[in-house]
Amino acid sequence: MRLDLLILESHPDFSRSRIEGLVKAGFVKVNGITAVKAGMKVSRDDEISVEVPPPVPPVPQPQNIPLDIVFEDGDIAVIDKPPGLVVHPAPGHLDGTLVNAMLHHCPDMSGIGGVARPGIVHRLDRDTSGLIVVAKSQPAMDGLVKAFSGRRGVEKTYLAICHGRPPLDAGRIENLIGRHPADRKRMAVVARNGKPAVTNYRVLAAKPAASSRKGVLSAVECVIETGRTHQIRVHLAGLSCPVIGDAVYGKSALDKALAPPPARQMLHAWKLSLRHPVTGRELRFEAPPPPDMMVYAPLFAVVADNGLRT
Repeated sequence: MRLDLLILESHPDFSRSRIEGLVKAGFVKVNGITAVKAGMKVSRDDEISVEVPPPVPPVPQPQNIPLDIVFEDGDIAVIDKPPGLVVHPAPGHLDGTLVNAMLHHCPDMSGIGGVARPGIVHRLDRDTSGLIVVAKSQPAMDGLVKAFSGRRGVEKTYLAICHGRPPLDAGRIENLIGRHPADRKRMAVVARNGKPAVTNYRVLAAKPAASSRKGVLSAVECVIETGRTHQIRVHLAGLSCPVIGDAVYGKSALDKALAPPPARQMLHAWKLSLRHPVTGRELRFEAPPPPDMMVYAPLFAVVADNGLRT
């Protein structure tokens, strides 16, 4: 019988759409394996486990969390997000987020673009550091949504410290990214049912890993034309150059060989350029990599105009 029908028997208060949502989010397992489709065939002898995430509060509450504000006016704020800070409330992270911090800093932005994620136009993974822009007014929100959805006048440049070295000094990766067929919490390059993903990369430097017993590390600049979930991490792993410290797509054995072992993925939203959504002014920002990343970055003799110093 179908998986969703079997779940309905034990959870009669669930709707079919909610069950489908739980499956897509990776909260349903069949015999210990994450389910792929709500309509997949199962038997009554199969072990079905359903994890129900706690509800997200409809209105995030202001919290006095320090912010590193790179730029701010009445319409937008550009934040240098530290690693470990979640962008908006979600199951497992109901508070202590960038949204909670911004609501304390700017109470008037409550409800802009929606009550659950006010001001949020784009996101960074929890363990990715660097630049993120937040809308403080509805006109700014509307303008940023159009700019980011159409990639009009927006350029985002990331710095990744990777194991290994890409096969070319520079290149363009273009494919489809979608949910991993066997693990719905992971993303993967897929042949169909994915979304176009484009990453342009350039190797800034590569040297033997002096802090490791083996291997090569490389500093890679990534300019993205699309913003798919985990895009850079998936693309670099596909080049056999996973981001250092990436617990999902990386190589834990190589991470453990580094001194010190990385506490998070070494990915940083380094540069951001965009047109101001209200005034039309061209804006460019750059955030230096945080100290934990510079433990590995000084290995590279990167020229000054790339923004790195040894």
